[in-house]
Amino acid sequence: MTDQYTELRRELETLTTEAFRPELAEIDRLSTLEIARIMNGEDITVPAAVSRQLPGIAAAIDGIAARMGRGGRLIYAGAGTAGRLGVLDASECPPTFNTTPGREVVGLIAGGPEAMVTSIEGAEDSKELAAADLEALGLTEADSVVGISASGRTPYALGAVEAARGIGALTVGLSCNEGSPLAAAADHGIEIVVGPELVVGSTRLKAGTAQKLVLNMLSTITMIRLGKTYGNLMVDVRASNEKLRARSRRIVALATGAPDAAIEAALSATDGEVKPAILTLLAEVDASTAVRLLAASNGHLREALQAAP
Repeated sequence: MTDQYTELRRELETLTTEAFRPELAEIDRLSTLEIARIMNGEDITVPAAVSRQLPGIAAAIDGIAARMGRGGRLIYAGAGTAGRLGVLDASECPPTFNTTPGREVVGLIAGGPEAMVTSIEGAEDSKELAAADLEALGLTEADSVVGISASGRTPYALGAVEAARGIGALTVGLSCNEGSPLAAAADHGIEIVVGPELVVGSTRLKAGTAQKLVLNMLSTITMIRLGKTYGNLMVDVRASNEKLRARSRRIVALATGAPDAAIEAALSATDGEVKPAILTLLAEVDASTAVRLLAASNGHLREALQAAP
């Protein structure tokens, strides 16, 4: 057991995200404002690190969008902070893009839902647990699996990518260390090297910020490619509360320039669905025709407009 922990410690010492920064050894003696300035300066470097990986990110998105266009799912898998970020991104897709909760974009975290708020000891160390979680979802080759791990060596994320690739699913390995096993195991390896953290090994900081930025891109641009937006308008928004109902009206107004009465009539005719409401106004068709045109264009509003009589 001692040899095992010695080997693990040595492995951690080689990771950029775990590096010790002697110049910050007395940061606790600084004023709160000084610490905040240092931390803010560290965070500013993250977008630049992401920008260096944009070609790889774009390639991964194109692959994910192609599979989702054929009915596949986008599945995130990670442990700890990485897993929570994946679950967060997945949970934001239904209200933003009208995806079916738990069906189109799915977040898996080692240890299950309880691990969102409680540390589940040992869960991240199991490749087998990741494979079992994917099996429970009925993973197919049409799906895309994104393994998320700051270190790039977390067994749960690595196991998810290996299991997914074994059945022909598209795989993405998102890590924050160069030359990571996770990136090597995936079809698309994305390594956002943000450097050592302000607090040694606390990858909820810069690494977590980098992962959040990349996950934003993966889901948002995929949805744009799938026709979930019209320009930069969320035309597939799900109006589940008063704020979103007000947003729906505003989106229709921005897309069409129609008067309030016409917008209310269009939304009423389409049961509050924004995309067909816009189509009824811009193409001057009734609600049933709008629904038919959208179905024929796989939900792409621009294509439906071009096909309208």
